[in-house]
Amino acid sequence: MNSFPILTILILLPLIGASLVFMTNNEKKSLLLIKSIALITTLIEFIVSLYVWGLYDPSNASLQFVEKKAWIDGYNVHYSLGIDGISIFFVLLTTFLLPICILAGWNSIKKRVKEYMINFLVLEALVIGTFCAADILLFFVFFEAVLIPMFLIIGVWGGEKRVYAAFKFFLYTFFGSVFLLISFIFIYYHTDTTDIFELYDILPTYTLEVQKWLWLGMFVSFAVKVPMWPVHTWLPDAHVQAPTSGSVILAGVLLKLGGYGFLRFSLPMLPEASHYFADLVIILSIIAVIYTSLVALMQEDMKKLIAYSSVAHMGFVTAGIFAFTQQGIEGAVFQMVSHGLVSGALFLCVGVVYDRMHTKEIAFYSGLASLMPKFALVFMVFMLASVALPGTSGFVGEFLVLLGVFEANKIYGALVATGMVLGAAYMLWLYARVMFTEVRNEKLALISDLDKREVAAFLPLLFLVIILGIYPKVITKNIASSVEVLKDIVDQSAINDINDTNY
Repeated sequence: MNSFPILTILILLPLIGASLVFMTNNEKKSLLLIKSIALITTLIEFIVSLYVWGLYDPSNASLQFVEKKAWIDGYNVHYSLGIDGISIFFVLLTTFLLPICILAGWNSIKKRVKEYMINFLVLEALVIGTFCAADILLFFVFFEAVLIPMFLIIGVWGGEKRVYAAFKFFLYTFFGSVFLLISFIFIYYHTDTTDIFELYDILPTYTLEVQKWLWLGMFVSFAVKVPMWPVHTWLPDAHVQAPTSGSVILAGVLLKLGGYGFLRFSLPMLPEASHYFADLVIILSIIAVIYTSLVALMQEDMKKLIAYSSVAHMGFVTAGIFAFTQQGIEGAVFQMVSHGLVSGALFLCVGVVYDRMHTKEIAFYSGLASLMPKFALVFMVFMLASVALPGTSGFVGEFLVLLGVFEANKIYGALVATGMVLGAAYMLWLYARVMFTEVRNEKLALISDLDKREVAAFLPLLFLVIILGIYPKVITKNIASSVEVLKDIVDQSAINDINDTNY
């Protein structure tokens, strides 16, 4: 199967769907056709990604489904794709969430529906390209191009302050990526290769001093994408102003690009520098977990509360990665997948009531459990997954991360664990206020419960959150070998004193 360009097909399918949408008449009578093309395209894409997963060999830690062709002649730059046990689940997460995003915007998007669907399909292709890229230049092209459709989704279809939020999102992430590009240029200049896996053999032999500067250049970009404290301030504004589907894909997939960058670049390419800065990253992660959880407790806007909770949950991810333990790294990957499902579902829940009442203010709602029992049940499951209740996917990811961090440093582990307590506080507080108090607002009297389209969007998410909580081996058995290889690279650097340089 390595000779068949299945990963290229995964990238091209959404672009083909976007082309079909583009060629469709932009008239009211064609809106259903436009939406249907987008939905069918994303469903086909998900089926193809499942086929790739079925062919994937979890016992093989090396890159699979490799495609490599000359791209820029004479400069040793290639169109190179491949996936391993880590990247395959981010591809699956992307293809799983996109049909749900299309369904979420089915009725709520009233203007420029054609352009809206094109942006989501292009975004899907670019994100998948980012996770499949095996060349640093190709990775950077996809990594940066993702900003364009997301910028438009926020800026065109967002709320009242959408332009401000869109530019803040763009400027933060673009500024961080400038340093990533500088690091990549330095790497290419001194190694004459852009192949990611060739660089795994070259860059670890560089001196600590060189590794530190390269690591910092990458760190700025990936930290903004996660986002880590204190470069997280763009995220609440982006979430609050983005349409529901935009928030789902932003929290569910785009935040994972930063964590993926640490796993694909920082740790295996610059292992000595990763060890050198590990304490810094974990301390910043602890601040993110505690500080943003406390800020979430003070929020009066449901979307902003969930946005701050995303920063806290991603703090678990970065802490797990830089604990350098098998459980910590596996837990970080699992937590990213789980957070993509749970946070995406929570933003969908906010979208349900916003579409009906056009406000996200917590104080506006009360007693929804009696008015919307199906919605209350769905919201409860995802809320409990967010607070890491055993039996849900949220518990598995956070538990593994805590095991890994405790193994590395017990004090760090105890501080990270406070995030679970604070997370329970703000999510239960939100649920109690919105669901269990008496109905105080007469405007809520006519609010309707979930319709069939909304149920269809929630059911797959409910299924996966429960299944992954009960049987996490679905993910852990596939990522174990890749994580073990990554951990070995980092561990080897910790015991070797490397004094020579290759440049």
